[in-house]
Amino acid sequence: MWMSWLAVLGGLIFLVWSAERFVHGAAALARNLGVSPLIIGMTIMGFGTSAPEMLVSGIAASSGNPGMGIGNALGSNIANIALVLGATALIMPLTVDSGILRREFPVLFAVTLLAGALLLDGELDRFDGTILLGSTALLVFWMIWLGKRSQSVTTDVHPATSLETADPLTSEFEREVPASLSTGQAIFWAVLGLVALVLSSKLLVWGAVDIARELGVSDLVIGLTIIAIGTSLPELAASVMSALKGEDDMAVGNVIGSNMFNLLAVLALPGLIAPSILEPAVLQRDFPVVVGLTLVLFLMAYGFRSPGRINRLEGGLLLAGFAGYMAWLGMTGLN
Repeated sequence: MWMSWLAVLGGLIFLVWSAERFVHGAAALARNLGVSPLIIGMTIMGFGTSAPEMLVSGIAASSGNPGMGIGNALGSNIANIALVLGATALIMPLTVDSGILRREFPVLFAVTLLAGALLLDGELDRFDGTILLGSTALLVFWMIWLGKRSQSVTTDVHPATSLETADPLTSEFEREVPASLSTGQAIFWAVLGLVALVLSSKLLVWGAVDIARELGVSDLVIGLTIIAIGTSLPELAASVMSALKGEDDMAVGNVIGSNMFNLLAVLALPGLIAPSILEPAVLQRDFPVVVGLTLVLFLMAYGFRSPGRINRLEGGLLLAGFAGYMAWLGMTGLN
C-alpha cells in the first residue's frame, strides 16, 4: 500500500506545481493579448485555481469513481473556507474592502442554491451536468462584464464620485498578473502546466482509489478528505501569499471564485461523464456543511457598513470547524 501513498503524495506535489505553472502561463498569455489584469484575475486565475479539481473529478468519473469527483467538488469548498481562509486569517487577519467581492457573494449563494436544487433528487445525471456546465459559461461572461463595467466606471467617472475606482482588486491583480513573459514563454508554461496537471491527476486518482479499497472507505470520503485537501493546496498557497503581501481582497477572492467554479464546472463533470445515484451522506452531511460555511463566510467577510474582517479568532474557529468535520467523516465514513 506504500506505493499508493507515494502516488498520492507525488500526485499532490506535481498537481500544485503544475496548477501554478498553468495559471502563470495562461495569465501572461492573456495579458500579452491585451486582456486587462482585472478580467484575467477574475476569470483565468479564478478558473485556473479550480483546474486541479476539474481534472481530478473528470478522471475519477471516467475511471468509474464518480463519488470521488463529487466528494472532491464539495470537499474542496469546505476546505477552501474552513482550512484555507482559517489558516490564512490565523497567520494574517484579513480585511475585505472590495466592492467587486460584494457583488460576487450573492452570486456564490445563487450558485450554491442551484447546485443544491439539482442534487435534491438524490442523483447527479447528464441533465444536471449540462445545467451546471452552462451556468459555468454564464458565470464567466458575468465576470467579464463585471470587470469591464468596473474598468469603465474607473475610467469615465471622477474618482471622488466612484466607489469602483478605488477597488483594491484592480491594483492587486495588476501587481500579480505576470508581465515579463514573452508570448512564446507563456504558451510553453501553459501547455506544460496543463500536461503535468493531467498526468499528476491520473497519478493521484490511481493512488486514492487503491487507498480507498485498502482502508474500506467510500470513494466519496476519499474525495472529501485526501483529494479535497490536496487540490485545495494551490488556493492555500495563493491566499497565504496574498495576505502576506497585504492583498487581503485577493486572498478572499481566490476562495470565492474557486468555490463558484467547484460547484459548477467541477461538479458538472461526474454528472456528464458517469451519471450516478448520490450517497445519502451527500445531502444529509456534506452539502449542509457547504451551505453553512458559505453563510459563515458571508457573515464574516461581507462588511455591511464597514470593511469585512476575518480576525485570528474567527480563523481559529474555522480551523476548529474543519477539524471537527474531518473527525465526523472519520466516525461516519467507513463502508
